[in-house]
Amino acid sequence: MTFSASEPGAATGTSGPPVVEVRNLVKRYPAHTAVDDVSFDIARGETFALLGPNGAGKSTTIEILEGYRDRSSGEVRVLGIDPQKGDLAWKAQLGIVLQSSAEAAHVTVREQVEQFAAYYPHPRDVDEVIAAVGLTEKSKTRIGKLSGGQRRRVDVALGVIGRPQLLFLDEPTTGFDPEARRHFWELIRTLKAEGTTILLTTHYLDEAAQLADRVAVIARGKLVEIGPVDTIGGTEARIPVVRWRDETGLREHHTSEPAAFVATLSARTGSEPRDLEVIRPSLEDIYLGLVSAAVALGEDETEATGAAHV
Repeated sequence: MTFSASEPGAATGTSGPPVVEVRNLVKRYPAHTAVDDVSFDIARGETFALLGPNGAGKSTTIEILEGYRDRSSGEVRVLGIDPQKGDLAWKAQLGIVLQSSAEAAHVTVREQVEQFAAYYPHPRDVDEVIAAVGLTEKSKTRIGKLSGGQRRRVDVALGVIGRPQLLFLDEPTTGFDPEARRHFWELIRTLKAEGTTILLTTHYLDEAAQLADRVAVIARGKLVEIGPVDTIGGTEARIPVVRWRDETGLREHHTSEPAAFVATLSARTGSEPRDLEVIRPSLEDIYLGLVSAAVALGEDETEATGAAHV
């Protein structure tokens, strides 16, 4: 299912100032710092994935960008406006899909989407949106009778019905089966093709790899890495690993030329090595390495600080 790119309000191109500008963002609480000196931009039309473990500061950062939470310090502009000063006209340009929501269980899917469409000056076609999230057959079903995954699709429909310039997707495919996730990815690609800017958080690293132009990794409140999906982590983190078994047991070797290395192994033994594997690091592998390193560094700093006060 696709949306018509010729509909009024569809954005095109990636020129102009960033849609999101974050400089030295800090959010402190009495017991801890949730976001610690984070800076990044998101360009118009870009799909940007913010990744990190639970408690890393992702949701706090997003809530500040959405205007739901005040910051302690730093500068933030979303669509050219400080979120703390955003009015109704500014909010109408945002689409928000939260991790959880409270739909009216007693209304049907179509009634709920129609209600939200009425809040916006140029909403998408209700039936088109319902079809795009795969709920046409459930359009007359009360939301309270839907499965968890189907309710999540309603959340997505409500997030895109207003034709937002900037769409926040916080764990959008939680509860989706594999087929539904694939359909959702196609919807996001369609929105991106129209020029919609998208900020995505997800624990599905394959989802980030499929959809995002750039990713940022946050851990313990700090931004530890940012860049295009195919360069995140640097060259060394992407070096393939050749694994095989010989008389001494399981062996492995990191090399940027795995085919040549395998050919050399085969020439030595006269046959292909046993249990041969060539593993190219995925985004998930790189992400886990970055987070582990950041957590270990944070623990070392905590121990050093504690020792200094002894």
